[in-house]
Amino acid sequence: MQFGEHITIDGYGGDPELLNNKETVFFVLSDLPKKLGMKMLSEPMVILAPDNEINDPGGWSGFVIIAESHISLHTFPKRRFISADVYSCKNGMDTQKIVDYFTETFRLSDVETNCIKRGTKYPAENII
Repeated sequence: MQFGEHITIDGYGGDPELLNNKETVFFVLSDLPKKLGMKMLSEPMVILAPDNEINDPGGWSGFVIIAESHISLHTFPKRRFISADVYSCKNGMDTQKIVDYFTETFRLSDVETNCIKRGTKYPAENII
């Protein structure tokens, strides 16, 4: 028994125009929960993150709170890179469907994915 799953996606070689498009990021955060059968509890928030002059050349960061947890992503258009998280208490997520969604949307040429089991000691009963 586990509480949920946390899928991490690191995508490389993406289309810089798509990665640098606020509307595309907003659309992904609005559309993906529907495709996964999840309920949004808030509108997606998308913010332009500036270059930090260290390791991050700037891009769009966004997240959406869903009843099952959250989805977040960070784009780095100048590096053609995206980092995304899909975390849910809904077990049995279709990881390949999620990877394909990001790959097709941002035209990624390579993807690294990890699926982390969360709350493996989560109690099956209420504890008072």
